[in-house]
Amino acid sequence: MKTVNRYEDVKRIFESQGGIATTADMLRERVHSSYIARLLDEGHIARIKRGVYEWLSEGSKDDLEIIARLLPESTICMESALHYYGYIDRTPSVWHVAVNKHINKKKIKLAYPPIKVHFWVPRILDLGAARGEVGGAAIRIYDRDRTICDVTRHSTRIDREILNQAIRAYASDPRKNIRQLMLYATALRIQRKVERLVGMWLW
Repeated sequence: MKTVNRYEDVKRIFESQGGIATTADMLRERVHSSYIARLLDEGHIARIKRGVYEWLSEGSKDDLEIIARLLPESTICMESALHYYGYIDRTPSVWHVAVNKHINKKKIKLAYPPIKVHFWVPRILDLGAARGEVGGAAIRIYDRDRTICDVTRHSTRIDREILNQAIRAYASDPRKNIRQLMLYATALRIQRKVERLVGMWLW
Protein backbone atom coordinates (compact mmCIF):
# COMPACT_ATOMS: atom_id res chain seq x y z
CA MET A 1 0.00 0.00 0.00
CA LYS A 2 1.34 3.41 -0.96
CA THR A 3 2.15 5.63 2.02
CA VAL A 4 0.91 9.22 2.12
CA ASN A 5 3.60 11.88 2.48
CA ARG A 6 2.98 13.47 5.86
CA TYR A 7 6.47 14.82 6.44
CA GLU A 8 5.38 18.25 7.72
CA ASP A 9 2.73 16.72 9.99
CA VAL A 10 5.27 14.37 11.56
CA LYS A 11 7.81 17.16 11.86
CA ARG A 12 5.29 19.21 13.85
CA ILE A 13 4.67 16.25 16.15
CA PHE A 14 8.37 16.01 16.93
CA GLU A 15 8.71 19.78 17.35
CA SER A 16 5.85 19.80 19.87
CA GLN A 17 7.64 17.04 21.83
CA GLY A 18 11.06 18.69 21.88
CA GLY A 19 12.50 16.55 19.07
CA ILE A 20 11.68 13.15 20.59
CA ALA A 21 8.38 11.37 19.95
CA THR A 22 6.86 7.93 20.42
CA THR A 23 5.02 5.59 18.13
CA ALA A 24 1.90 6.34 20.18
CA ASP A 25 2.33 10.10 19.54
CA MET A 26 2.35 9.50 15.78
CA LEU A 27 -0.41 6.90 15.68
CA ARG A 28 -2.59 9.28 17.71
CA GLU A 29 -2.23 11.75 14.81
CA ARG A 30 -3.08 9.01 12.30
CA VAL A 31 0.48 8.60 11.02
CA HIS A 32 0.61 5.03 9.73
CA SER A 33 3.34 2.68 10.95
CA SER A 34 4.49 2.17 7.36
CA TYR A 35 5.25 5.89 7.10
CA ILE A 36 7.21 5.74 10.34
CA ALA A 37 9.27 2.94 8.76
CA ARG A 38 9.77 5.10 5.66
CA LEU A 39 11.06 8.01 7.76
CA LEU A 40 13.49 5.61 9.42
CA ASP A 41 14.73 4.30 6.08
CA GLU A 42 15.19 7.83 4.70
CA GLY A 43 17.14 8.95 7.76
CA HIS A 44 14.69 11.59 9.00
CA ILE A 45 14.24 9.87 12.36
CA ALA A 46 16.27 7.39 14.42
CA ARG A 47 15.09 4.80 16.92
CA ILE A 48 16.35 5.51 20.43
CA LYS A 49 14.52 2.63 22.08
CA ARG A 50 11.52 0.54 21.19
CA GLY A 51 8.70 2.90 20.26
CA VAL A 52 10.76 6.08 20.82
CA TYR A 53 12.31 8.14 18.02
CA GLU A 54 14.54 11.18 17.57
CA TRP A 55 14.09 13.75 14.78
CA LEU A 56 17.34 13.97 12.78
CA SER A 57 16.72 16.36 9.92
CA GLU A 58 18.07 19.35 11.87
CA GLY A 59 20.89 17.48 13.58
CA SER A 60 20.89 14.87 16.31
CA LYS A 61 20.46 15.77 19.96
CA ASP A 62 23.21 15.67 22.55
CA ASP A 63 23.41 12.28 24.29
CA LEU A 64 22.87 13.83 27.72
CA GLU A 65 19.76 15.62 26.49
CA ILE A 66 18.33 12.32 25.26
CA ILE A 67 19.09 10.64 28.58
CA ALA A 68 17.44 13.49 30.48
CA ARG A 69 14.29 13.20 28.36
CA LEU A 70 14.00 9.40 28.44
CA LEU A 71 15.34 8.72 31.94
CA PRO A 72 14.25 11.74 33.98
CA GLU A 73 14.67 9.80 37.23
CA SER A 74 18.36 9.17 36.52
CA THR A 75 21.31 11.32 37.62
CA ILE A 76 24.46 11.81 35.54
CA CYS A 77 27.43 10.59 37.57
CA MET A 78 31.02 9.30 37.66
CA GLU A 79 33.14 9.90 34.51
CA SER A 80 30.19 11.46 32.70
CA ALA A 81 29.85 14.14 35.38
CA LEU A 82 33.62 14.67 35.32
CA HIS A 83 33.43 15.28 31.58
CA TYR A 84 30.48 17.67 31.99
CA TYR A 85 32.45 19.79 34.47
CA GLY A 86 35.54 19.75 32.25
CA TYR A 87 37.61 17.79 34.77
CA ILE A 88 38.63 15.23 32.15
CA ASP A 89 39.15 15.65 28.42
CA ARG A 90 38.32 12.07 27.45
CA THR A 91 34.70 11.62 26.35
CA PRO A 92 33.30 8.54 28.11
CA SER A 93 32.56 5.58 25.85
CA VAL A 94 29.36 5.09 27.84
CA TRP A 95 27.31 7.56 29.84
CA HIS A 96 27.13 6.84 33.56
CA VAL A 97 23.81 7.32 35.32
CA ALA A 98 22.67 6.59 38.86
CA VAL A 99 19.17 5.31 39.61
CA ASN A 100 17.27 3.94 42.58
CA LYS A 101 18.23 0.29 43.05
CA HIS A 102 14.53 -0.57 43.30
CA ILE A 103 13.64 0.89 39.87
CA ASN A 104 11.84 -1.23 37.29
CA LYS A 105 14.75 -2.40 35.10
CA LYS A 106 12.59 -2.22 31.96
CA LYS A 107 12.42 1.57 32.32
CA ILE A 108 16.16 2.05 31.82
CA LYS A 109 16.80 0.13 28.62
CA LEU A 110 18.06 2.36 25.80
CA ALA A 111 19.26 1.37 22.34
CA TYR A 112 21.08 4.70 22.23
CA PRO A 113 22.99 6.39 23.75
CA PRO A 114 25.04 3.69 25.50
CA ILE A 115 24.69 3.92 29.27
CA LYS A 116 26.25 2.35 32.34
CA VAL A 117 23.68 2.18 35.12
CA HIS A 118 24.68 2.42 38.78
CA PHE A 119 22.02 1.13 41.15
CA TRP A 120 22.31 3.07 44.39
CA VAL A 121 20.30 2.95 47.60
CA PRO A 122 17.83 5.79 48.22
CA ARG A 123 19.92 7.03 51.16
CA ILE A 124 22.67 8.28 48.86
CA LEU A 125 20.83 8.69 45.56
CA ASP A 126 19.77 12.33 46.08
CA LEU A 127 22.88 13.39 47.97
CA GLY A 128 24.48 16.22 46.00
CA ALA A 129 22.02 15.99 43.10
CA ALA A 130 21.93 19.26 41.15
CA ARG A 131 20.61 20.69 37.89
CA GLY A 132 22.69 21.17 34.77
CA GLU A 133 21.91 22.18 31.20
CA VAL A 134 22.74 20.72 27.80
CA GLY A 135 21.48 22.28 24.59
CA GLY A 136 18.93 24.31 26.52
CA ALA A 137 17.54 21.19 28.19
CA ALA A 138 17.75 20.65 31.95
CA ILE A 139 19.57 17.56 33.18
CA ARG A 140 19.94 16.05 36.65
CA ILE A 141 23.59 15.65 37.61
CA TYR A 142 25.66 15.33 40.78
CA ASP A 143 27.48 18.50 41.76
CA ARG A 144 31.26 18.82 41.61
CA ASP A 145 31.88 17.84 45.21
CA ARG A 146 29.65 14.75 45.16
CA THR A 147 31.19 13.69 41.85
CA ILE A 148 34.70 13.78 43.30
CA CYS A 149 33.49 11.74 46.26
CA ASP A 150 31.97 9.15 43.91
CA VAL A 151 35.07 8.65 41.80
CA THR A 152 37.19 8.49 44.95
CA ARG A 153 34.81 5.96 46.46
CA HIS A 154 35.06 3.79 43.34
CA SER A 155 38.70 4.58 42.57
CA THR A 156 39.62 0.93 41.86
CA ARG A 157 37.16 0.89 38.93
CA ILE A 158 38.51 4.04 37.29
CA ASP A 159 41.62 4.54 35.19
CA ARG A 160 44.26 6.01 37.50
CA GLU A 161 45.21 8.70 34.98
CA ILE A 162 41.58 9.84 34.74
CA LEU A 163 41.22 9.88 38.51
CA ASN A 164 44.36 11.95 39.04
CA GLN A 165 43.42 14.38 36.27
CA ALA A 166 39.96 14.84 37.78
CA ILE A 167 41.23 15.43 41.31
CA ARG A 168 43.81 17.97 40.13
CA ALA A 169 41.14 19.79 38.09
CA TYR A 170 38.81 19.85 41.07
CA ALA A 171 41.54 21.18 43.36
CA SER A 172 42.12 24.14 41.03
CA ASP A 173 38.40 24.83 40.46
CA PRO A 174 37.31 28.03 42.27
CA ARG A 175 33.75 26.64 42.42
CA LYS A 176 34.73 23.69 44.60
CA ASN A 177 33.30 23.54 48.10
CA ILE A 178 35.65 21.65 50.41
CA ARG A 179 33.25 21.81 53.34
CA GLN A 180 30.54 20.24 51.19
CA LEU A 181 33.03 17.67 49.90
CA MET A 182 33.78 16.51 53.44
CA LEU A 183 30.09 16.45 54.39
CA TYR A 184 29.43 14.15 51.45
CA ALA A 185 32.46 12.05 52.30
CA THR A 186 31.18 11.61 55.83
CA ALA A 187 27.69 10.65 54.62
CA LEU A 188 29.24 8.14 52.18
CA ARG A 189 31.58 6.83 54.90
CA ILE A 190 34.72 7.53 52.88
CA GLN A 191 36.13 10.47 54.82
CA ARG A 192 39.58 8.93 55.32
CA LYS A 193 39.83 7.88 51.67
CA VAL A 194 38.93 11.38 50.47
CA GLU A 195 41.44 12.92 52.87
CA ARG A 196 44.13 10.57 51.54
CA LEU A 197 43.44 10.81 47.78
CA VAL A 198 42.03 14.31 47.45
CA GLY A 199 43.44 16.06 50.50
CA MET A 200 47.02 16.00 49.22
CA TRP A 201 45.94 18.34 46.40
CA LEU A 202 43.90 20.65 48.65
CA TRP A 203 45.99 21.31 51.74
